[in-house]
Amino acid sequence: MKNSTLIKGTAAIAVGAALLLGGGGTLAAWNDSVSAAPGTITAGTLDVAKTAAGVWKDRANNTIADISAYRVVPGDKLTFTQDVDVTLTGDKMAASITALGTGEANGFTSTNVSISGPSLAIGGTPIANNLTQSANVQKVTATITFEFLASTSGQSDVNKTYNFGNVGFTLQQVVAGAGLVANPS
Repeated sequence: MKNSTLIKGTAAIAVGAALLLGGGGTLAAWNDSVSAAPGTITAGTLDVAKTAAGVWKDRANNTIADISAYRVVPGDKLTFTQDVDVTLTGDKMAASITALGTGEANGFTSTNVSISGPSLAIGGTPIANNLTQSANVQKVTATITFEFLASTSGQSDVNKTYNFGNVGFTLQQVVAGAGLVANPS
């Protein structure tokens, strides 16, 4: 008697499951959709371009016509100045200018050469090195200083080659904290 009840119960469960899974009804869930049509966006711009050849000057502010012919000695101070056009567009766009070609791969070691910069100016007025977006191209003057340390002793760095051919500037977007730099009001 027990087996008969068990068989009947199992059969009832199997028939019920078959009916629910498509044999006699459906398991439908209603759904609907609508197009949001939020519009399109346009990406911003980040660009830097030199406007003329850079200028090299010595400690006495004399222009150096051909940097590859110049011979440095301890105590020399050379300054490279380059005018660049900076384009930054975007609601939260900000960027900094950094120096290129100033590392050990180009012959510069911190024990004998102190490199500072770049320092930036617009129209002769010093500015901070986090530039923000502007409706117009920003005319920026970037300057790097190379000071060959007077403390260099003995024959250290005699006939050493410094590659100034790779000195330049790069413009890199700045992303602050959890979000981007706020658009100036």
